[in-house]
Amino acid sequence: MELASYLAGERWSDHPACTHPLLAALARLVNDNTSDDNRGRLVGLVPSIIGLSGDDLRIDARIALRCANTALPVSAAERQLPLAVSVLAAEEMLARLDGLPSGRLSEPSQEAMAQVPQAAAQARKFSRAARITEKGFRRYAAPNAVQLSVVGIVQACIPDPDTLLRELLTGAIADSRELIRGTDTRATTYPVLDVPAFAEPGA
Repeated sequence: MELASYLAGERWSDHPACTHPLLAALARLVNDNTSDDNRGRLVGLVPSIIGLSGDDLRIDARIALRCANTALPVSAAERQLPLAVSVLAAEEMLARLDGLPSGRLSEPSQEAMAQVPQAAAQARKFSRAARITEKGFRRYAAPNAVQLSVVGIVQACIPDPDTLLRELLTGAIADSRELIRGTDTRATTYPVLDVPAFAEPGA
C-alpha cells in the first residue's frame, strides 16, 4: 500500500486515498501474513489497486463476502461460526442494497456453507435475532470478516496458504473493479434457500 501511494503521487502512507479502505486493509493483512518468498509476487498487484475507491457499501459487502467464503471451508472449527455469520451478514447487506428479497445466497456462499453444516445451522439461528445497520456493517462487520478470514487461512491446515491469500486478494480486486467501474456482471437472481433474514434495524 505504501508503494501504491507513491505510484499514485500521494503522500507516502499505507492508507492511501487511491484505494478503498477495506481493500487496502485486506492488502495489508495479506502482505503482513504471507511468506517472504511470496511477498514479492504481490508487488505485481499494486497497479491494479490504484484508483479503486468509492463510497458504495456494496464494495465493502463484496470484499467481506469473498473473504468469508474463501476462509470458511478451510478454517479451524472455532472460527467457522463467526465466518458463517459474516457470510449471512454480507449477503443480507447486498440483498438490501440491490433491492432483492432477504434470505437468499449466491452460489459461492451456498457452496461454502454446505461444507460446514453445523456452523451454518448455528449461524442461521444467530441471524434470527441479529440486527445489522449499514453503518455497523461498514465500521465493524466487514473489517472483522476480512481480518478473521485472513487469520483463518494463515492458520489453516492447508498445503499452500500463500497461494490462497494471493488468490483472495486478486479476487477482491476484481470484485472492487467491477463495482467501481460499473462493469458488475454478477447475476442478480439466486436460488432461494431457507436462510432467515437479519432483522431490520429497530424491528
